[in-house]
Amino acid sequence: MKQQQEIIESTLQFIQNQLSSEDDFNEQALQLFSYQYRHNLPYRTFCMQKGKTPRMVKTWRDIPAVPINAFKEVTLSCADPEEAEAIFMTSGTTKGIKGKHYHPTLHIYDRSMTVNFKQRFMKNTEKIRMGVLFPTERELPNSSLAHYLALGLQKFGTEDSHYLINDNGVDIDRLLEELSHSEETGEPYALVGASFSFVHMLEKLEGMGKTFSLPKGSKILDTGGFKNQSKELDLDEFYQLLSSILGVDRAECINMYGITELSTQFYDNGNTNIPSVKSGPHWIRTRVINPLTGEEVSKGERGVLVHCDLANFNSVTTILTEDVGIEVDHGFLLLGRVEGTQAKGCSIAVEEFLKATKEFPK
Repeated sequence: MKQQQEIIESTLQFIQNQLSSEDDFNEQALQLFSYQYRHNLPYRTFCMQKGKTPRMVKTWRDIPAVPINAFKEVTLSCADPEEAEAIFMTSGTTKGIKGKHYHPTLHIYDRSMTVNFKQRFMKNTEKIRMGVLFPTERELPNSSLAHYLALGLQKFGTEDSHYLINDNGVDIDRLLEELSHSEETGEPYALVGASFSFVHMLEKLEGMGKTFSLPKGSKILDTGGFKNQSKELDLDEFYQLLSSILGVDRAECINMYGITELSTQFYDNGNTNIPSVKSGPHWIRTRVINPLTGEEVSKGERGVLVHCDLANFNSVTTILTEDVGIEVDHGFLLLGRVEGTQAKGCSIAVEEFLKATKEFPK
């Protein structure tokens, strides 16, 4: 489809353009909104019910936000979902229903990931020996995180990089070998993976009484929360353990915040202080709202995060999450999941969306 190709090309160009202004962001967001309004029928119906058409919406802040749970209930795709190059699915922890995010091509997702990862995690390092604490894409073909980590390994890992997960969980023998090699040779090492995998790793190393002093330039990337897959650790304790057991400064322990329903990730600049400030690249913006009113709260007040991700060209750019945060200078603080009245506000938003789109199949 010609229009889809034009959208893909303009989005790729926007990602590459480091000098884009607020007006540029607004123009691209409105172009994507018009495209999604036209080709994503459930979304169009929802927008019409809210009286938000491309003619009425003048700024990215007014683009209707789709509640994150809508991805579990309705197919949100401008292109034929049957022809998607990739379908990323959520973990399905709520009622076992998985949300689905359709990608007709991975060009934009991959460009978004690699440009951002290089700038925020790799920084001045071109390649680094890398150990991945997560299963492969072959084992988890519908996991956006598996794809993200595979891409990181492929683009930024040396030829000696490895996966450190096997059928029994953390491959402790391989891990010890890699950590010892780095310590003995002085070659910097990067450990990347899901936060819960790091907890399992720390438990094993603690149990064996093993500590390391990884060389300068070594770094750690943990992604997301623990999601009931390991014991809950206080964040301060978590990063203190990583630092003391591996010998990596907390400033080099980076946390990535991403969700399946987005195509862009947020990073902090290390975890010397908790909670750390999260921020994204120039093609994503975040608002903090009161979900009962939909209005933005004042800077410094708690609210629910709404992300407008221009890399989400095929589904919807703007998503109401179930994550609580506070806007601060240079980004936001991520404070956990919604509870109480905020959870009620998010539930009302989901009901409103489902009521508007009940005619559409999953």
